[in-house]
Amino acid sequence: MHDFALIAGILAIAAAAGLLATKLRQPMIVAFIGVGVLVGPTGTGWVIADSTIDLLARMGIAILLFLVGLRLDMHLIRATGPVALVAGLGQVLFTATTGYALAVGFDMHVTDALYVALALTFSSTIIIVKLLSDTRELEQTHGRIAVGLLIVQDIVVVIVMIAINAFGQRTDATVTVSIVLVIAKGLGLLTGIAVMMKFVLPWLLHQVARSQELLVLFGVAYAVSVSAVTETLGFSSEVGAFLAGVSLATTPYRDALGARLVSLRDFLLLFFFLDLGAGLKFADVAGHIPEAVVFSVFVLVGKPLIVMVIMAAMRYPVRIGFATGLPLAQISEFSLILAALGLSLGHITDATVSLITVIGLVTIGGSTYLILHSHQIYHRFERWLRVLEWTGGLRVEPADTHRDVYAILYGLGRFGAHVADQFSAAGHQVLAVDFDPHRLATNDREGVETVFGSAEDLHFLESLPLKRAEFVVSTIPLIDVNLSLLHGLRHHGYDGHVVVTAHNPHDAAQLRAAGAEFILEPFSIAAEAALDMFTRLPRDGKRVGEDDDQQPNSSPR
Repeated sequence: MHDFALIAGILAIAAAAGLLATKLRQPMIVAFIGVGVLVGPTGTGWVIADSTIDLLARMGIAILLFLVGLRLDMHLIRATGPVALVAGLGQVLFTATTGYALAVGFDMHVTDALYVALALTFSSTIIIVKLLSDTRELEQTHGRIAVGLLIVQDIVVVIVMIAINAFGQRTDATVTVSIVLVIAKGLGLLTGIAVMMKFVLPWLLHQVARSQELLVLFGVAYAVSVSAVTETLGFSSEVGAFLAGVSLATTPYRDALGARLVSLRDFLLLFFFLDLGAGLKFADVAGHIPEAVVFSVFVLVGKPLIVMVIMAAMRYPVRIGFATGLPLAQISEFSLILAALGLSLGHITDATVSLITVIGLVTIGGSTYLILHSHQIYHRFERWLRVLEWTGGLRVEPADTHRDVYAILYGLGRFGAHVADQFSAAGHQVLAVDFDPHRLATNDREGVETVFGSAEDLHFLESLPLKRAEFVVSTIPLIDVNLSLLHGLRHHGYDGHVVVTAHNPHDAAQLRAAGAEFILEPFSIAAEAALDMFTRLPRDGKRVGEDDDQQPNSSPR
């Protein structure tokens, strides 16, 4: 089939599958991977190492990671970097160790067990970022930590693949030289990006931005070019695209670029999922069903738990650890590439590659549902997950509980920041509590102190000056969080005013029943303010504020 007709046929099938998935309320990603299996060697055989689809897929990946980097800035990376690094490396270590032990338990050969363990370790940056973007969680604390963790994983997998290639040559000196070269190239790449950010990009963007069409073209060209450079240096193209986005994140043009590239990203990513599905191999699957089940369950349950435990040890709330770890409940497309590399070097057999493929299909499909229904899953298992809140021994010593504060404010997000500004403008002392390091680090409001903590942590309340505060205000709109806070305040005998936030009347009714004194409903408040403004609009051509006796044709003030 001619390339144009082939692409047209695949797009038609993908559109039909997407429509069916929408009707059945199923994730699009699973539908598109299924289409890839259908048109791949396992199905019709239309797509067999097709360079056109592979090229479009790689373009989509570059645009996706470029947009992710575009939404981050250096302040944010400094705030989430430590937890991403520790959680990322810790998850790699514990997952690989446990996976290897399970593989040996199934009497696998040592080399096969090692490859399976490594394959279980890595998660798909592309799929996770796409799902978090669809659920609008990419900008939240757990979304930013998850992205950082995935970048750490990508760097580790590059080093692992270089080491495997070097070991394939059976020369210890080659391994050492290769790793040293990777480090040197990485430092050179970061230095080059930093120089571009400082001296080249600000001037260049100012010239390019005079034309919106040229700005979009520059964004795509820059993302793909940096991806190509990093791939040439031996790193993954994903790392390059991400760094390209980060280098533009502090410029005033990032929002314009991001808004215009979203549609292109979604279209091109279709080909990534098609290519992924077409590349799956299912030879000798029947003989490995028990292993596939056990390993899939470990990935779907064990990997998120590992991340949760590590983040709990770093004093992050269980809710954040759960939301960060759950998207990692899958294996990566890099796992399939790693398996193919091992097969080409003669390290593993087709049977091991098929096992890894089945685990990939099951976990990618399963984790998609987990991410889309994460809130319901957390609510159902919350009381068991609370066991992981064992951070008391690591907590910083309580602050001065006798200091004078007018209000204790939970949450410095968009709504909470405005509330803090109003308190500050009125001359009141406020103690703001948040678990987002970036918000705490960037707070510069006069009269507003900040402290790292969670509204769901009952023990944390002991370190707060509850007896001196007239108000405890929660601007967090999550019903479970506010109910936990109300329970904790009652437990500690707080007798001041309690104000909580709700986004809908049903949650507001529950909070009132639980003893909340005042309920803030931001959307209702905004609607009432808007209606009040509308009712004061002129009806006969007069401006707001004009006197009734002023003539309509008088000059404007």
